[in-house]
Amino acid sequence: MPCPPDPPGPAFTPAVAERGRWPGRARYPDARLLVVDDEPANLRLFERILRHAGYRAIRTTGDAPGVARLVADYDPDLILLDLHMPKLDGFGVLDALEPLLHGERCLPVVMLTGDGARAVREHALACGARDFLVKPLDSVEVLLRIGNLLEMRMLHTALATQNTVLEELVHQRTRQFEASQFEVLERLASAAEFRDDDTGSHVHRVAGLAERLARAAGLTEGESTLIRRAAPLHDVGKVGIPDRILLKPGWLDDDERVVMQSHTTIGARILDHGATPLVLLAEEIARSHHERWDGRGYPEHLAGEKIPLAARVVALADVFDALTHNRPYRPAWPIEKVWDEIAALVGKQFDPTLGRIFLRLPDVWAEAVEA
Repeated sequence: MPCPPDPPGPAFTPAVAERGRWPGRARYPDARLLVVDDEPANLRLFERILRHAGYRAIRTTGDAPGVARLVADYDPDLILLDLHMPKLDGFGVLDALEPLLHGERCLPVVMLTGDGARAVREHALACGARDFLVKPLDSVEVLLRIGNLLEMRMLHTALATQNTVLEELVHQRTRQFEASQFEVLERLASAAEFRDDDTGSHVHRVAGLAERLARAAGLTEGESTLIRRAAPLHDVGKVGIPDRILLKPGWLDDDERVVMQSHTTIGARILDHGATPLVLLAEEIARSHHERWDGRGYPEHLAGEKIPLAARVVALADVFDALTHNRPYRPAWPIEKVWDEIAALVGKQFDPTLGRIFLRLPDVWAEAVEA
């Protein structure tokens, strides 16, 4: 909207501009104020009045096109903005500041002009100005309105800060709850593991192997870490398997094998309805780490990439660790036999890509030989 220039005359009413003590005394003396006007005399007068009222942080500028940059550097709490300026009028400045006028910043702008036409006032307010004052200005009124807007600004800032603190508190309590919940699940998994592993260390070895394989396969650090944290729960369902089957020193018969295989679905039910990515991933692993690439695994006979990636990773780590350590039904295998067995099962039981990567992890095999 084109605006005619302000009529000539003082920016403030003379009698009020000279008052010694005003009701508009600064309630927030440290608030940062920015005055934008192309008339140097008006800037000097504004600064004198504001300082006399008790405000200490005042910046003035006649460079309307540079206001957005100045606001970014100075971060004012309120702007007094002249409407009629030659290079860029107040509407143009409001347009440049639009992202800062609403939302979290909620920066208040008071528009100043000698044109009190209703259409001009409405347009200024529609563009984001919080208030509109017509020259000549009454110093007391200006200061009172500044004080009111600053109070709203400070309340908004305090509320935003309080919301941030509350959100962080909620996140902190949620993290604490999730950590406690997962600790209970880990202890449950360890209890299950102690039943057929005197040290209970199998689940932690599997977790470390799974993380190394995940990293070697190109998964991100975050994804690999999540797999490491979820992997210890892969056999949590063993808490539901009777000792006579879990600890049987020989091979299982068909009926016993069905019961033993149910540890996957038992584990999935224990971890079901997880509310965090960690528990959700642990549920996937517990359910699917005995699926086979060729579809002949259990419990759902998934095949190929329909098997969750994390479960495919843990499956390799689980079998490797089981073969290289004593079990109730057999002693540990020689490392050469383990290598041959895993190589033979690549593309059958194991993901072919992961299997080839695993066979090329020299540290894993060297550590197994040393152990």
